[in-house]
Amino acid sequence: MAKVQLSAARRRRKKRLLKLAKGQWGARSKRYKIAKRSVMRSLVFSYRDRKVKKRMFRRLWIIRINNACRLAGIKYSQFILGLKKAKIQIDRKMLADLAVNDANTFKKLVEISKG
Repeated sequence: MAKVQLSAARRRRKKRLLKLAKGQWGARSKRYKIAKRSVMRSLVFSYRDRKVKKRMFRRLWIIRINNACRLAGIKYSQFILGLKKAKIQIDRKMLADLAVNDANTFKKLVEISKG
């Protein structure tokens, strides 16, 4: 029986990986072995940082809401507790947007949460 040639499959696999490594510096984009190590590492970082990005945005929104609350004379925790007691369900992304772009509406929400 004849030996199976794997050159086409191997070439496709290597080209796909080198395409992912395109734009990287030096041998990382040219040599397969180094490119494979670099691409695997970058894929791990991109997977991890998709989760980190969500955390960072939530922190940013909380900081913005807290600053707007302090200007209105209330603590962040009291504001959130007041909204929950008033059964107002607005997520932090929307609250941060209101705090930055629409101060009057945010002040009304602060008054509702105080009362």
